[in-house]
Amino acid sequence: MNRKELVDALAAKNESTKADAERAVAGLIDIISATLKKGDSLTLVGFGTFEVRKRAARTGRNPKTGEELKIKASKVPAFKAGATLKATVNGVKKK
Repeated sequence: MNRKELVDALAAKNESTKADAERAVAGLIDIISATLKKGDSLTLVGFGTFEVRKRAARTGRNPKTGEELKIKASKVPAFKAGATLKATVNGVKKK
C-alpha cells in the first residue's frame, strides 16, 4: 500500500473526503517526524513504538574497490511492533 492508497482507505473507513484524509495522514507523519527529531519516542499502545536508535561509528568497505572507509555515527528512525499488531499479523486473537 502506498500513500495514495492509504489516503483512499482512510477516507472510505471514516466516510470522509480524500482531502480530509490526506490532511490527517500528513499531520500524523509530521507529528511522528517532529517527535523523533527531538529524540523522543512515540508509543501507540497495542500498535507499536516509533523511536530513534543510535548507530556507532564504524569502518566499512567499498564493495567495488575493497578500500576501507570510515562511516560516521548516526541516528536512525526505528519501529518496534506492539503485541497486538504482532498477533494480528500472525492471525492470532490476542486475549
